Amino acid sequence: MTTTTANHHLSPAFPGRAPWGTANKLRAWQEGAMGRYVQTQPRDFLAVATPGAGKTTFALTLASWLLHHHVVQQITVVAPTEHLKKQWSEAAARIGIKLDPEYSAGPLGREYHGVAVTYAGVGVRPMLHRNRCEQRKTLVILDEIHHAGDSKSWGEACLEAFEPATRRLALTGTPFRSDTNPIPFVAYEEGNDGIRRSSADYTYGYGNALADGVVRPVIFLSYSGNMRWRTKAGDELEARLGEPMTKDAVSQAWRTALDPRGDWMPNVLRAADKRLSEVRKSIPDAGALVIASDQESARAYAKLIRDITGEGATLVLSDDSGASQRIDDFSQSDDRWMVAVRMVSEGVDVPRLAVGVYATTISTPLFFAQAVGRFVRSRRRGETASVFVPTIPTLLTFANEMEVERDHVLDKPKKEGEEDPYAESEKELAEAEKQQDEDTGENDQLSFEALESEAVFDRVLYDGAEFGMQAHAGSEEEQDYLGIPGLLEPDQVQMLLQKRQARQIAHSRKRPDTEADLLELPAERRPVVTHKEMLELRKQLNTLVGAYVHQSGKPHGVIHTELRRVCGGPPSAEATAGQLNERIKKVREWATRMK
Repeated sequence: MTTTTANHHLSPAFPGRAPWGTANKLRAWQEGAMGRYVQTQPRDFLAVATPGAGKTTFALTLASWLLHHHVVQQITVVAPTEHLKKQWSEAAARIGIKLDPEYSAGPLGREYHGVAVTYAGVGVRPMLHRNRCEQRKTLVILDEIHHAGDSKSWGEACLEAFEPATRRLALTGTPFRSDTNPIPFVAYEEGNDGIRRSSADYTYGYGNALADGVVRPVIFLSYSGNMRWRTKAGDELEARLGEPMTKDAVSQAWRTALDPRGDWMPNVLRAADKRLSEVRKSIPDAGALVIASDQESARAYAKLIRDITGEGATLVLSDDSGASQRIDDFSQSDDRWMVAVRMVSEGVDVPRLAVGVYATTISTPLFFAQAVGRFVRSRRRGETASVFVPTIPTLLTFANEMEVERDHVLDKPKKEGEEDPYAESEKELAEAEKQQDEDTGENDQLSFEALESEAVFDRVLYDGAEFGMQAHAGSEEEQDYLGIPGLLEPDQVQMLLQKRQARQIAHSRKRPDTEADLLELPAERRPVVTHKEMLELRKQLNTLVGAYVHQSGKPHGVIHTELRRVCGGPPSAEATAGQLNERIKKVREWATRMK
């Protein structure tokens, strides 16, 4: 891997410094990336920087430098959406670079340095953009470059249009896709395992940005609860979010939770609004965003917010000029809530957003990372972000891996007879990135009818660790976590969460057992696992017990009974993941002692 990460000691003195930058002082990573670029002068450059780190500033600084040194004569910015296209032209204008965001064909006005277009626009007229690149030396900035792999036609159009460009700068906060479509102008390197992965020229990950105070630490608040629904066959099913269940059952329980007619969404929105009120004590203009799956749900959530708060929410339903203006108006105001369908999951810059509700069933790492990226942009030291999520295994995994740097993998290893683990993810990604947000009528064809839902505070996830015991919505225990101050240093967040959990455990011990109607165990002892992972844990325990049988000479049944006596809990078939993990740990301990 030839990735270069931010060198915080690098402070190069560049020639032609005068025309640089959209800010008086570049951040260390932006300086470092500029240093790398000026030193190597590559035709293609891929910069991977976490959402909120300032990719636009870096790109426009570089564009300014290349124009000033006559390396290029014009600029083309390609963005995923109409709103982002407009945002780029406004940012460029602030440093004296004029981009035409309305360009469609023909000669460009002499007052402009270039154009801002969408990937879809390039897909429609690739030869137009190729001709422009051939006529004048062009820098092409490909924003969120992974979108160029959305469809074969978009990728081919980008290759055709920008192959003659003098310089190409690719930017992304998430250089990974769920599919294997190669991304144009991105270098891929084969690892020792024979798998080709994208290779960035400069990487500035969330972990680095967090350490620098460039992004906010994210506190995830996870909610569980019982769900009840009816299948197409007329069967009524019930399950609790976070319990191991089949993929279909997880999907149906998740949709039941997000149904605005149940109790889960109103309670989670109420909790998120309380959290917002706490955050606004130290960040007065802090805003909150619900990311919804479809227009019908978005409208219903907006109504719930009005019922809960007495104030209306800004509703963003589709990627048109009106929606773009509503986002801008919300960004400039101090209104509390915005509800949007998909379009604000990526690139849209509303720095005051500090609280989020993930109310969509899209479960790709790309979409989740981009969605959380809406809340991490830091304006001053100590700001935190809070994101409310359902207790779904995949989402909690993503939340716990916020600092993992990913690359786009071209080759997916597939064992013989194994189902494609990426197929569902690809389907979801395609759904997430549809250009329109119109009601597709898909809700009429769902395989279930949501009947009933409840919300239970489940846990807090922060910096890869989990805290808290379950608590009823509206309880003092829940309020303890919602009331964490909005301005805290990252290490203070961890300390406070540990204190809150200790207080909750102490309070629980004083209560009579008859009052314990929820699973009163710390989060770390209640791991959320999939149905498949649960089977693997049982298999692992049985394998270890089998090995210990040969080592100790005791029968299987005796060892299982002894494990239950020492660790507590029901037989293996009924034990939770936490109980199975404890037994696995214990039998390993016994086996080690005998060696």
